[in-house]
Amino acid sequence: MNQLESNYPRTADQIVIAQNALIRQVYAWMGGGLLVTAMMAMATISSPALFNAITGNRIVFYGLLIGELGLVIAISRAINKISAPVASFLFLLYAALNGVTMAVIFAIYTAESITSTFVITAATFGAMSAFGYFTKRDLTRWGSFLFMGLIGVVIASLVNIFVGSSAVSWVISVIGVIVFTGLTAYDTWKIKAMAAAGAEGRKPAILGALTLYLDFINLFLMLLRLLGNRR
Repeated sequence: MNQLESNYPRTADQIVIAQNALIRQVYAWMGGGLLVTAMMAMATISSPALFNAITGNRIVFYGLLIGELGLVIAISRAINKISAPVASFLFLLYAALNGVTMAVIFAIYTAESITSTFVITAATFGAMSAFGYFTKRDLTRWGSFLFMGLIGVVIASLVNIFVGSSAVSWVISVIGVIVFTGLTAYDTWKIKAMAAAGAEGRKPAILGALTLYLDFINLFLMLLRLLGNRR
């Protein structure tokens, strides 16, 4: 049976049990990924040699970013072909690499603002994820709207690398908060729908965890730009 989708008939109670089981696995893997990211970020900041190697060489830094993007694509596209242990390893590897690159961002902001922004992000994420899980509404239409918003944020961010406008950066961050807040609810709803369709096991949990992990991290970064105090 395909772990990501199946069509065998189940009772309403069985579907609810499957949904609860999958979402627990998703949150567990996502939490583990965030923990790995935090540990790697702290380890990188604590190692002057490693930190200087990343910040002192753009090739290394952008190479890590490209590697992260490659891992996200690999997990998303090859989830049906790779084994569960390989999917788990790739997800944790991505979380670790993300921690290394985020160390550069953490070095810019004060520890107090990072902590307060994390708490705000966690509260916002938790509320929107709960909405996405418990709502009875069909959120299908949210998908295309939020995807367009995401593309707009990515394009504007790339353009602003060359423009360097603080005003544009502020607008991008505000829109980014709205987009990733919406995506948190939509992606949670989609994971619930995936479980109702028959998804079970570690691989769909890893895929769901990666999706929500990206929502959380990007929401955190957008909020940090708006609320964070620089050193």
